Amino acid sequence: MSENPSTPQEDAERIRLKRLAKLQSTETSGRVSPAASSSTPLPPQSKPVVPKPIPTPSSSKRSAPTPSPAPPPAPIKKKAPVKFDLAVWEHDTVSFVFKTTLEQSVAEGSAYETVWLKQLAEELESEGLKNTPLDADIADRILIARLELDPGAMSDDLEYLPVLASLPAQQTTFEYLVGAWKRVNAIKSALVKKAPLVRLEKLRELIISYTGLTLQEPEMFPQPSGRPLGPLELVAALLALSASDPLSSTRNGSPNALTPSDIDQFLQDLARRFEPDNELDGVLGPVVKALLFHESLFRPEGLGGGDTSWRGVVGGLEALVSIKAIAAMITRMEEWNPSNVTAPNFERVAILGPLLRLGVFSREWPALGQSYFSDPDKRSREDVESSFASLRATLKSLQSSLYQVFNTLVRAGPEPREAVLQFFARVIALNSRRAGTHVDPDTVSSDCFMVNLQTILLGFAEPFMDANYSKMDRIDPFFYARSSRIDLKEETRIKATSDEAAEWENANKNPAAPEPNFISNIFYLAITMSHYGYLKTIQSFNNLAKHLDDLKRHLDHINGDGSWRGSPMQARVEAALNQIKTEQAKIRIQQLAYQAQLSDPEFASRSLGFTIFLSTWVIRQVDPKKTHPNPPAQIILPQEVPISFRVLPEYIIEDIVDYFFFVVQTSPEKFEQAGRNELMIFILTFLNSTWYIKNPFLKSKINDVLFMSIWGYGYERHGILGNLLNTSPLALKYLMPALMHFYIEVEQTGASSQFYDKFNARRNISHILKVVWDNPTHREALSIEAKNVDKFIRFVNLMINDVTYLMDESFSELLQIHEIQTEMKDLATWNTKSSEYRRERENTLRSLERHASSYTTLSRSTVELLKVFTAETKAPFMMPEIVDKLAAMLDYNLVALAGPKYQELKVQDAEKLKFDPRALLTDIIQVFLNLSDQPEFIRAVANDGRSFSKSVFDSAAGIAFRANLKTAAEIEQLIAFVNKVEEARLSMEAEDEDLGDIPDEYLDPILATVMRDPVRLPTSNNVLDRSTIRSHLLSDTTDPFNRAPLKIEDVIPDVELKARIDAFLIERRNKARNHDAEMV
Repeated sequence: MSENPSTPQEDAERIRLKRLAKLQSTETSGRVSPAASSSTPLPPQSKPVVPKPIPTPSSSKRSAPTPSPAPPPAPIKKKAPVKFDLAVWEHDTVSFVFKTTLEQSVAEGSAYETVWLKQLAEELESEGLKNTPLDADIADRILIARLELDPGAMSDDLEYLPVLASLPAQQTTFEYLVGAWKRVNAIKSALVKKAPLVRLEKLRELIISYTGLTLQEPEMFPQPSGRPLGPLELVAALLALSASDPLSSTRNGSPNALTPSDIDQFLQDLARRFEPDNELDGVLGPVVKALLFHESLFRPEGLGGGDTSWRGVVGGLEALVSIKAIAAMITRMEEWNPSNVTAPNFERVAILGPLLRLGVFSREWPALGQSYFSDPDKRSREDVESSFASLRATLKSLQSSLYQVFNTLVRAGPEPREAVLQFFARVIALNSRRAGTHVDPDTVSSDCFMVNLQTILLGFAEPFMDANYSKMDRIDPFFYARSSRIDLKEETRIKATSDEAAEWENANKNPAAPEPNFISNIFYLAITMSHYGYLKTIQSFNNLAKHLDDLKRHLDHINGDGSWRGSPMQARVEAALNQIKTEQAKIRIQQLAYQAQLSDPEFASRSLGFTIFLSTWVIRQVDPKKTHPNPPAQIILPQEVPISFRVLPEYIIEDIVDYFFFVVQTSPEKFEQAGRNELMIFILTFLNSTWYIKNPFLKSKINDVLFMSIWGYGYERHGILGNLLNTSPLALKYLMPALMHFYIEVEQTGASSQFYDKFNARRNISHILKVVWDNPTHREALSIEAKNVDKFIRFVNLMINDVTYLMDESFSELLQIHEIQTEMKDLATWNTKSSEYRRERENTLRSLERHASSYTTLSRSTVELLKVFTAETKAPFMMPEIVDKLAAMLDYNLVALAGPKYQELKVQDAEKLKFDPRALLTDIIQVFLNLSDQPEFIRAVANDGRSFSKSVFDSAAGIAFRANLKTAAEIEQLIAFVNKVEEARLSMEAEDEDLGDIPDEYLDPILATVMRDPVRLPTSNNVLDRSTIRSHLLSDTTDPFNRAPLKIEDVIPDVELKARIDAFLIERRNKARNHDAEMV
């Protein structure tokens, strides 16, 4: 052959033209002229001397030369070694590999198993090469001649009919070439000498060349009808990888079929032959597409059912990418990262999309959910767990393989690595809409697709997430400035404007710096993929629970009082009820399908590990030393927030908090392995340094995570963090300040729902305090906080405001509930009302019950908080701006619980409404007892002319005694307190009478009491008592008359007015004393 061999396509075309010229010849012999010789150099014209051949895998009979028989072995003398004859070996090898011969007698002797190439023999004879031996130099002509034979063709040559008749009728070109390739391999493995390797490799290269041609153009040579051809033939072999035992297939495989043990070498040969010429894409591209768009990936059952053909696709893909050249080729394909496609279409047209969208979620794979979780309410827990185990094992197999595929791709070279990163970034860019609140799932990629990609990124992240955080410094903190892979233009930053973020990015761009490393890319891509993918999938799962709650309420509404039974409406109502129950079962199936993936123990552990790593990295960004956690950062952060932290996307904090909340709720046991300390540090850091986060909802979510972390599960009575909060030095020092700080801050969130949000946040704080209150170190921390008088007074004031509002609202709701229930209890009157009236009242009752349940829960938790705080520290509650408000609130609520109308709060099913009047009364009495030794408190209670009543206190003491709510000693203490209050009240009334008529200018305009320390407000110019405006400013930082901003430091003491008031009081009291003296 020449140094620059022609391609198989050129050879085939050349020989086809030669055949055509032969058919047009007028010679009777049908032989072409010697001038029409091949471009392939011909062997010497003289007949070679052929010595005795050595044994070969298959010895063909030859007409010339005929080897002489070997002499019989001598019994004594050692046999001389046979000299190796390369020409004879090559002749026999070519014949064996291609199963061909140029001699009719050899074909007849093999029963035509060896094919006689009569036409080629005649061509060679016409060229003066009669009886030429078979060798690698004419192998291309031999191969083409064999491939052009058509077993279905008609022939007038009777001598040649047996040859055509003996050809395998259903054998494809690919099968024949595979057989030839396998025979080459067999010879090579049995070869002792290395000398023939060059000739043998020529045969291999030729066979592989024509195999590639066949994969591209399967119809180029005669093929049997009805058989899958070309790429599909190799796909079939790849699909069989997962279903075959390699050892068994090696022993029993067809001589013309690729077995699993053949695939790797076969693919390597294809890559080695076609990659240097940039032809691999054309050869194997169609194979890859046929494999990865296999019909098994689109079955409605997905991963379920008895058909596991998808495993064959995975196995075939793993085999393909194990060859670096093929791996690189896949990432070059147009379908790797297709352009001009939408998010929902991307996973269907991208080359790996169909595999990546496999999963268990019901929206994508409804048949799977029906198969594993049908009739969910009838399934036992063991049955559900069995289904979980089966699906999770399947998911693990799929996701592990997908990670291995991507891992192999990135290791195939710099270009494939970059293509993989671009793939992840493209998916993120297409799915930015998934971050929205109300997203049409038909406009974005599926949850299955996104979660599978997340598992791959988590796999890439694991190597740099070691327990000591030793590789954290390799993550580039300036990634968002130095890489355009992730677009943040539309994203809200933690605490920076878009202009500040743009300025920071411009300042930190460095065109001369290298691109961020692979670790940095994976870290930030995993964060973003989680935000748009996994976290939104969790949100979809949580929305199902809300949907179920809505359906339950709808079901209760339709059921009503059951009056529809036996009426003409019964059939219609029953149909509606059945429809709702069907929908409930459907949603329950969806929930279970979600749980199969989201609550998978291994997946949850890996996701939690990444979130813990991320939370630690975030704290390192705010640590001035940038060393956290070795050593740990200070919990109280510097006042100045670093710009590098401020410009980070807000979703980083949001996703950390959301995922912690999810795991704490669904898989709290995962924190038993690791992460408790990191969770606690994250919470304490940002609850103590709330100015680092701008979004008030994020701060509340951190508080929610802390609240959920002390809910018991299993053997952990106080949840994940309960014990740690009572033992960790950090918690003992910083928990109480954090809770108090946030209790105050949550008063103003800036949101339209802030009024209700604050109650939920404070309810959580109350529960947390209850868990840690028995620890004296925490109580000592509270005492230390109380020394910051201004801050603690604000805290106490807010607590009193909450109790006042919540108790008032809950009592109001309970009174209305009592009224409606009483009305409905009178059946005779109730049944006379119209159905529309009854339905309206029932709806009102259900609404009131929902509201009352919330109010009673919140009010009880706040009163409990007040009870424990007044027991621990009393001085702050005695401040002038606090004590009167506290006394009035307590008196008012005592009247409601023990006054003459307390029976009106009696409702049916009080437990359902979470209303426990006895427990509430007990706590309020305890607050009175806690402060009963404080003169200021006695005076304040006595001064409450609106609600204080000795008879109400006597009634409360009687209830407490009869219900055994308080001990006898406590009841005696309460009676003694009331007697002191009564004495003080009588004394104060006498003093008021002594004052007589008081000038209006001496009275506080809000409370109508005599001012003791009058101050003038700077903007409205109104005069109030200092204690009044201080009390107002604790809840509202504006002037009460014109709403202008106001601080207590801004008020102006009215010294002249105070002097007149003091003089007035002295004068009136002296007058009263003189009058009393005269009376005596």
